[in-house]
Amino acid sequence: MALGNVFDTAASAMSANSIRLNTTASNLANAEAAASSSDQTYRARHPVFAAATQQAMAINFDTVGEDKGPVAGVQVLGIVESGAPLQQRYEPDHPLANEEGYVFYPNVNPVEEMANMISASRAYQMNVEVMNSAKTMMQRVLTLGQ
Repeated sequence: MALGNVFDTAASAMSANSIRLNTTASNLANAEAAASSSDQTYRARHPVFAAATQQAMAINFDTVGEDKGPVAGVQVLGIVESGAPLQQRYEPDHPLANEEGYVFYPNVNPVEEMANMISASRAYQMNVEVMNSAKTMMQRVLTLGQ
């Protein structure tokens, strides 16, 4: 892998962690959103990642200098809803209570979401450091010829 590809790899990981932070923030924002039925209740969402691999190392001299397609990195396949059961609480005085007196709450675990947020934030920070280190190495390579 060329040193320049490090930037593409780190950038894809930063983008993926940004999506992870946004979905976690959305989950936390809706953690206490009550609803009168299970169909209307917010469900926790989580991004699905996959490794994007670099294409074969075959060199085609007709396309030197052109974009060679995807490089190694992280790819976001999509965002899926959690299959965990919803929280059903008996609150007959609540304005959103159904005819049986139950109110439905999302399947968001705030402790788990905070752990996800910390993990995504640290991963983002690490990729920033990777980019800074690669930049420093490239600057030092340029000064070797002086």
